[in-house]
Amino acid sequence: MKILIVEDDFVSRIVLQKMLEAYGKCDIAVNGKEAIEAFKFSMQLQEPYDLICLDIMMPEMDGKAALKEIRKLESENAITPEREVKIIMVTALDTPRDVIQSYYEGGCSAYIVKPINKKKLYSTVKDLGLVE
Repeated sequence: MKILIVEDDFVSRIVLQKMLEAYGKCDIAVNGKEAIEAFKFSMQLQEPYDLICLDIMMPEMDGKAALKEIRKLESENAITPEREVKIIMVTALDTPRDVIQSYYEGGCSAYIVKPINKKKLYSTVKDLGLVE
């Protein structure tokens, strides 16, 4: 599995990387702009990401804007919903507004509230059909 972790907080990045590296190669981005660059590059190489863990609150470009841009790029490249990258919003924000915006306006695949629970993360990855 090819994974992109998008997180501005160093400790959170390392925690996610340690939890997910058993499932595959983990690339890192520190904000939404870097996430978009990494996503575009993976598409150019024809080695798309299977999973993106995306924080919401980040400098330069937040996770909600990055999520919308990734879904827009997929649409422009005729990537069907069945083949879209799975995107888990990993954030401290758990207000109904943020959840609704992420799912219904942005098209995320799942939503996990920090602090990250290893069991919840694994369960979510499994529910998304990425691991057995």
